Amino acid sequence: MKLLANKETPVKSLLRFICTGLLALCASHPAFALAPEPAPLPQPVTLTIGYVKVGHLAPMLSVADTLKKLNVIVKPVEFVRYADARTALLSGSVDIGAVGPGDLPIVLAQGNTNLVGLTGVAASSKYLVVRKGVQINDWKDIEGKRIGIAPGSAVWFQWAATLTEKGIPYKSFTAVNIQGGGTAFVQALKRGDIDAFLCWEPFESQVVSSGDGYFAKQIEYGHSKAVGAELGMLAATSTAMSTKREAIQRFLWAYLNAQDTLAKDPEAFAQAYSRYVGLPLDVTRPSVKLIQLGGVLDAAQIKAQATEFHKLGVIPKDVSGEVGKYYDDSLVKSLQRGGT
Repeated sequence: MKLLANKETPVKSLLRFICTGLLALCASHPAFALAPEPAPLPQPVTLTIGYVKVGHLAPMLSVADTLKKLNVIVKPVEFVRYADARTALLSGSVDIGAVGPGDLPIVLAQGNTNLVGLTGVAASSKYLVVRKGVQINDWKDIEGKRIGIAPGSAVWFQWAATLTEKGIPYKSFTAVNIQGGGTAFVQALKRGDIDAFLCWEPFESQVVSSGDGYFAKQIEYGHSKAVGAELGMLAATSTAMSTKREAIQRFLWAYLNAQDTLAKDPEAFAQAYSRYVGLPLDVTRPSVKLIQLGGVLDAAQIKAQATEFHKLGVIPKDVSGEVGKYYDDSLVKSLQRGGT
Protein backbone atom coordinates (compact mmCIF):
# COMPACT_ATOMS: atom_id res chain seq x y z
CA MET A 1 0.00 0.00 0.00
CA LYS A 2 1.09 3.56 -0.65
CA LEU A 3 0.87 4.59 2.99
CA LEU A 4 3.08 1.69 4.02
CA ALA A 5 5.55 2.47 1.28
CA ASN A 6 5.86 6.03 2.56
CA LYS A 7 5.95 4.71 6.14
CA GLU A 8 3.35 7.28 7.20
CA THR A 9 0.23 6.09 8.99
CA PRO A 10 -3.00 8.10 8.93
CA VAL A 11 -2.28 9.21 12.52
CA LYS A 12 1.18 10.44 11.57
CA SER A 13 -0.27 12.18 8.54
CA LEU A 14 -2.80 13.99 10.74
CA LEU A 15 -0.11 15.01 13.24
CA ARG A 16 2.07 16.34 10.43
CA PHE A 17 -0.88 18.37 9.11
CA ILE A 18 -1.56 19.84 12.56
CA CYS A 19 2.10 20.70 13.15
CA THR A 20 2.37 22.33 9.73
CA GLY A 21 -0.70 24.43 10.49
CA LEU A 22 0.68 25.48 13.86
CA LEU A 23 4.00 26.48 12.32
CA ALA A 24 2.21 28.54 9.68
CA LEU A 25 0.13 30.23 12.38
CA CYS A 26 3.22 31.09 14.40
CA ALA A 27 4.91 32.51 11.30
CA SER A 28 1.88 34.70 10.55
CA HIS A 29 1.58 36.43 13.91
CA PRO A 30 4.06 38.16 16.20
CA ALA A 31 5.35 36.06 19.12
CA PHE A 32 4.66 38.89 21.53
CA ALA A 33 1.84 41.11 22.72
CA LEU A 34 2.17 44.83 22.20
CA ALA A 35 2.26 47.01 25.31
CA PRO A 36 -0.58 49.52 25.82
CA GLU A 37 -0.61 52.69 23.75
CA PRO A 38 1.94 55.16 25.15
CA ALA A 39 0.86 58.52 26.52
CA PRO A 40 0.98 61.55 24.21
CA LEU A 41 4.15 63.61 24.32
CA PRO A 42 3.86 66.75 26.45
CA GLN A 43 4.88 68.90 23.47
CA PRO A 44 4.46 68.27 19.72
CA VAL A 45 7.46 66.72 17.97
CA THR A 46 7.84 66.46 14.20
CA LEU A 47 9.22 63.28 12.66
CA THR A 48 10.29 63.27 9.02
CA ILE A 49 9.58 59.73 7.86
CA GLY A 50 10.93 58.23 4.65
CA TYR A 51 8.80 55.50 3.11
CA VAL A 52 8.91 53.25 0.08
CA LYS A 53 5.74 51.94 -1.57
CA VAL A 54 6.24 48.21 -1.24
CA GLY A 55 3.63 45.80 0.09
CA HIS A 56 5.35 44.73 3.29
CA LEU A 57 5.40 48.37 4.46
CA ALA A 58 1.61 48.73 4.19
CA PRO A 59 1.39 49.30 7.99
CA MET A 60 2.80 52.77 7.23
CA LEU A 61 -0.64 53.68 5.88
CA SER A 62 -2.20 54.28 9.31
CA VAL A 63 0.84 55.49 11.25
CA ALA A 64 0.26 59.24 10.81
CA ASP A 65 -3.27 59.16 12.23
CA THR A 66 -2.18 57.19 15.28
CA LEU A 67 0.81 59.44 15.90
CA LYS A 68 -1.33 62.56 15.70
CA LYS A 69 -3.09 61.40 18.87
CA LEU A 70 0.32 60.94 20.52
CA ASN A 71 1.44 64.49 19.73
CA VAL A 72 3.85 63.39 17.00
CA ILE A 73 3.53 65.26 13.72
CA VAL A 74 4.45 63.22 10.65
CA LYS A 75 6.21 64.76 7.68
CA PRO A 76 6.22 62.00 5.03
CA VAL A 77 8.77 61.74 2.24
CA GLU A 78 8.35 59.12 -0.50
CA PHE A 79 11.29 57.29 -2.08
CA VAL A 80 11.36 54.88 -5.00
CA ARG A 81 14.11 52.65 -3.63
CA TYR A 82 15.61 51.67 -0.30
CA ALA A 83 18.92 53.09 -1.51
CA ASP A 84 17.36 56.56 -1.87
CA ALA A 85 15.89 56.38 1.63
CA ARG A 86 19.27 55.28 2.96
CA THR A 87 20.96 58.29 1.36
CA ALA A 88 18.38 60.62 2.91
CA LEU A 89 18.93 59.10 6.34
CA LEU A 90 22.69 59.43 6.08
CA SER A 91 22.36 63.09 5.13
CA GLY A 92 19.88 63.74 7.95
CA SER A 93 17.09 64.72 5.54
CA VAL A 94 14.76 62.29 7.29
CA ASP A 95 14.67 61.13 10.90
CA ILE A 96 13.45 57.60 10.40
CA GLY A 97 12.64 55.42 7.42
CA ALA A 98 12.65 52.04 5.72
CA VAL A 99 15.88 50.74 4.21
CA GLY A 100 17.30 47.43 3.08
CA PRO A 101 17.98 44.76 5.71
CA GLY A 102 21.67 44.76 4.76
CA ASP A 103 22.23 48.51 4.69
CA LEU A 104 23.96 48.74 8.07
CA PRO A 105 27.19 46.96 7.04
CA ILE A 106 27.20 48.85 3.75
CA VAL A 107 27.17 52.31 5.33
CA LEU A 108 29.48 51.30 8.16
CA ALA A 109 32.06 50.03 5.67
CA GLN A 110 31.88 53.48 4.06
CA GLY A 111 32.80 55.04 7.40
CA ASN A 112 29.33 56.43 8.17
CA THR A 113 27.87 55.82 11.63
CA ASN A 114 24.69 57.91 11.32
CA LEU A 115 22.40 54.91 10.66
CA VAL A 116 20.83 52.94 13.52
CA GLY A 117 18.79 49.83 12.74
CA LEU A 118 15.65 49.39 14.85
CA THR A 119 13.73 46.35 13.63
CA GLY A 120 12.91 44.19 10.64
CA VAL A 121 9.48 44.42 9.03
CA ALA A 122 8.60 41.16 7.27
CA ALA A 123 9.87 37.94 5.75
CA SER A 124 9.11 36.11 2.55
CA SER A 125 10.16 33.32 0.29
CA LYS A 126 11.66 34.74 -2.90
CA TYR A 127 11.17 33.10 -6.28
CA LEU A 128 12.67 34.00 -9.61
CA VAL A 129 9.99 35.57 -11.83
CA VAL A 130 10.20 34.13 -15.35
CA ARG A 131 8.75 35.48 -18.59
CA LYS A 132 5.93 33.44 -20.12
CA GLY A 133 7.30 31.09 -22.76
CA VAL A 134 10.71 30.76 -21.09
CA GLN A 135 11.30 27.47 -19.27
CA ILE A 136 13.18 27.64 -15.99
CA ASN A 137 12.33 24.62 -13.88
CA ASP A 138 15.61 24.02 -12.09
CA TRP A 139 18.76 25.89 -11.10
CA LYS A 140 20.62 24.46 -14.08
CA ASP A 141 18.07 26.18 -16.34
CA ILE A 142 19.34 29.68 -15.45
CA GLU A 143 22.45 29.02 -17.52
CA GLY A 144 22.63 31.51 -20.37
CA LYS A 145 19.40 33.25 -19.37
CA ARG A 146 19.12 37.06 -19.25
CA ILE A 147 18.15 37.87 -15.68
CA GLY A 148 17.25 41.40 -14.61
CA ILE A 149 18.88 42.50 -11.37
CA ALA A 150 19.10 45.64 -9.29
CA PRO A 151 22.80 45.59 -8.36
CA GLY A 152 23.39 46.24 -4.68
CA SER A 153 19.71 45.78 -3.80
CA ALA A 154 18.39 43.64 -0.94
CA VAL A 155 17.10 40.98 -3.35
CA TRP A 156 20.40 40.92 -5.22
CA PHE A 157 22.22 40.19 -1.95
CA GLN A 158 19.84 37.29 -1.32
CA TRP A 159 20.37 35.95 -4.83
CA ALA A 160 24.18 36.23 -4.76
CA ALA A 161 24.40 34.59 -1.34
CA THR A 162 22.15 31.72 -2.44
CA LEU A 163 24.25 31.09 -5.56
CA THR A 164 27.38 31.01 -3.40
CA GLU A 165 25.87 28.53 -0.96
CA LYS A 166 24.70 26.30 -3.81
CA GLY A 167 28.06 26.47 -5.58
CA ILE A 168 26.52 27.98 -8.73
CA PRO A 169 28.86 30.29 -10.69
CA TYR A 170 27.53 33.83 -10.90
CA LYS A 171 28.62 33.99 -14.54
CA SER A 172 26.36 31.07 -15.46
CA PHE A 173 23.65 33.58 -16.42
CA THR A 174 23.70 37.01 -18.07
CA ALA A 175 23.04 39.71 -15.48
CA VAL A 176 21.10 42.67 -16.91
CA ASN A 177 21.38 45.71 -14.65
CA ILE A 178 18.11 47.61 -14.35
CA GLN A 179 17.94 51.02 -12.73
CA GLY A 180 14.93 52.65 -11.10
CA GLY A 181 11.92 51.14 -9.37
CA GLY A 182 10.10 47.85 -9.88
CA THR A 183 8.08 49.14 -12.85
CA ALA A 184 11.27 49.12 -14.95
CA PHE A 185 11.60 45.37 -14.33
CA VAL A 186 8.00 44.73 -15.35
CA GLN A 187 8.44 46.69 -18.57
CA ALA A 188 11.71 44.97 -19.44
CA LEU A 189 10.13 41.54 -19.00
CA LYS A 190 7.08 42.43 -21.09
CA ARG A 191 9.29 43.78 -23.89
CA GLY A 192 11.30 40.58 -23.90
CA ASP A 193 14.53 42.35 -22.95
CA ILE A 194 15.04 39.82 -20.16
CA ASP A 195 14.03 36.23 -19.53
CA ALA A 196 13.50 36.60 -15.79
CA PHE A 197 14.07 39.02 -12.94
CA LEU A 198 14.85 39.38 -9.24
CA CYS A 199 12.51 41.96 -7.79
CA TRP A 200 10.14 42.66 -4.92
CA GLU A 201 6.43 42.89 -4.27
CA PRO A 202 4.05 44.03 -5.64
CA PHE A 203 5.88 43.90 -8.97
CA GLU A 204 6.46 40.14 -8.84
CA SER A 205 2.76 39.36 -8.32
CA GLN A 206 1.82 42.05 -10.84
CA VAL A 207 3.63 40.15 -13.59
CA VAL A 208 2.18 36.81 -12.52
CA SER A 209 -1.35 38.20 -12.16
CA SER A 210 -1.26 39.71 -15.65
CA GLY A 211 -0.15 36.40 -17.16
CA ASP A 212 3.14 37.81 -18.45
CA GLY A 213 5.23 35.61 -16.20
CA TYR A 214 5.27 32.94 -13.51
CA PHE A 215 7.05 32.11 -10.27
CA ALA A 216 9.77 29.50 -10.75
CA LYS A 217 9.03 27.74 -7.45
CA GLN A 218 12.18 25.60 -7.68
CA ILE A 219 14.32 28.75 -7.79
CA GLU A 220 13.87 30.01 -4.23
CA TYR A 221 16.60 32.40 -3.11
CA GLY A 222 15.19 34.10 -0.02
CA HIS A 223 16.51 31.83 2.72
CA SER A 224 20.28 31.83 2.44
CA LYS A 225 22.08 31.43 5.77
CA ALA A 226 24.20 34.52 5.14
CA VAL A 227 21.47 37.02 4.19
CA GLY A 228 18.20 35.55 5.45
CA ALA A 229 14.56 36.17 4.53
CA GLU A 230 14.08 39.67 5.97
CA LEU A 231 12.51 42.12 3.49
CA GLY A 232 13.38 45.44 5.07
CA MET A 233 14.49 47.36 8.11
CA LEU A 234 13.23 50.41 9.95
CA ALA A 235 16.16 52.67 10.77
CA ALA A 236 16.76 56.09 12.29
CA THR A 237 19.60 58.57 12.29
CA SER A 238 21.82 58.55 15.36
CA THR A 239 20.93 62.25 15.77
CA ALA A 240 17.20 61.51 15.89
CA MET A 241 17.81 58.67 18.33
CA SER A 242 19.41 61.10 20.74
CA THR A 243 17.10 64.10 20.24
CA LYS A 244 13.74 62.51 19.35
CA ARG A 245 13.91 59.14 21.06
CA GLU A 246 10.48 59.37 22.68
CA ALA A 247 8.87 60.32 19.37
CA ILE A 248 10.63 57.41 17.63
CA GLN A 249 9.36 55.04 20.31
CA ARG A 250 5.81 56.20 19.61
CA PHE A 251 6.34 55.76 15.87
CA LEU A 252 7.45 52.19 16.48
CA TRP A 253 4.40 51.52 18.66
CA ALA A 254 2.09 52.88 15.95
CA TYR A 255 3.83 50.82 13.27
CA LEU A 256 3.85 47.58 15.30
CA ASN A 257 0.20 48.06 16.23
CA ALA A 258 -0.79 48.44 12.57
CA GLN A 259 1.46 45.55 11.59
CA ASP A 260 -0.11 43.26 14.19
CA THR A 261 -3.62 44.14 13.00
CA LEU A 262 -2.81 43.39 9.35
CA ALA A 263 -0.89 40.21 10.16
CA LYS A 264 -3.99 38.76 11.78
CA ASP A 265 -6.29 39.60 8.86
CA PRO A 266 -5.05 38.75 5.33
CA GLU A 267 -7.98 40.53 3.67
CA ALA A 268 -7.35 43.72 5.66
CA PHE A 269 -3.68 43.39 4.70
CA ALA A 270 -4.62 43.08 1.02
CA GLN A 271 -6.92 46.10 1.25
CA ALA A 272 -4.29 48.26 2.99
CA TYR A 273 -1.64 47.01 0.56
CA SER A 274 -3.87 48.01 -2.37
CA ARG A 275 -4.40 51.53 -1.04
CA TYR A 276 -0.74 51.95 -0.12
CA VAL A 277 0.78 51.00 -3.48
CA GLY A 278 -2.18 51.86 -5.74
CA LEU A 279 -2.64 48.42 -7.27
CA PRO A 280 -5.86 46.38 -7.63
CA LEU A 281 -6.84 43.68 -5.18
CA ASP A 282 -6.35 40.95 -7.76
CA VAL A 283 -2.63 41.74 -7.44
CA THR A 284 -2.39 42.37 -3.72
CA ARG A 285 -4.47 39.40 -2.57
CA PRO A 286 -2.06 36.78 -3.97
CA SER A 287 0.90 38.92 -2.95
CA VAL A 288 -0.01 38.93 0.76
CA LYS A 289 0.10 35.13 0.73
CA LEU A 290 3.87 35.37 0.19
CA ILE A 291 4.56 37.88 2.96
CA GLN A 292 4.75 37.24 6.71
CA LEU A 293 4.49 40.57 8.50
CA GLY A 294 6.79 40.91 11.50
CA GLY A 295 10.55 41.32 11.44
CA VAL A 296 12.92 38.36 11.65
CA LEU A 297 16.11 40.41 11.56
CA ASP A 298 18.49 40.39 14.52
CA ALA A 299 22.08 41.37 15.31
CA ALA A 300 23.42 37.89 14.52
CA GLN A 301 21.93 37.99 11.02
CA ILE A 302 23.36 41.45 10.39
CA LYS A 303 26.81 40.22 11.42
CA ALA A 304 26.45 37.28 9.02
CA GLN A 305 25.46 39.71 6.25
CA ALA A 306 28.51 41.87 6.92
CA THR A 307 30.81 38.88 6.57
CA GLU A 308 29.12 37.70 3.36
CA PHE A 309 29.04 41.16 1.75
CA HIS A 310 32.79 41.43 2.28
CA LYS A 311 33.32 37.98 0.73
CA LEU A 312 31.19 39.02 -2.26
CA GLY A 313 33.33 42.13 -2.70
CA VAL A 314 30.36 44.45 -2.07
CA ILE A 315 32.02 46.23 0.85
CA PRO A 316 35.76 46.92 1.15
CA LYS A 317 36.21 45.55 4.68
CA ASP A 318 34.62 43.09 7.07
CA VAL A 319 32.69 45.12 9.67
CA SER A 320 30.97 42.15 11.30
CA GLY A 321 32.81 42.81 14.56
CA GLU A 322 31.28 46.26 15.01
CA VAL A 323 28.03 46.31 13.03
CA GLY A 324 26.03 44.88 15.94
CA LYS A 325 26.54 48.10 17.88
CA TYR A 326 24.43 49.94 15.31
CA TYR A 327 21.42 47.65 15.56
CA ASP A 328 19.40 48.90 18.53
CA ASP A 329 16.20 46.95 19.08
CA SER A 330 15.82 48.15 22.69
CA LEU A 331 12.92 50.46 21.81
CA VAL A 332 11.02 47.66 20.13
CA LYS A 333 11.66 45.33 23.07
CA SER A 334 10.39 48.01 25.45
CA LEU A 335 7.09 47.95 23.58
CA GLN A 336 6.66 44.20 23.87
CA ARG A 337 5.18 42.19 26.69
CA GLY A 338 5.26 38.46 26.93
CA GLY A 339 8.12 38.36 24.42
CA THR A 340 10.40 35.40 24.19
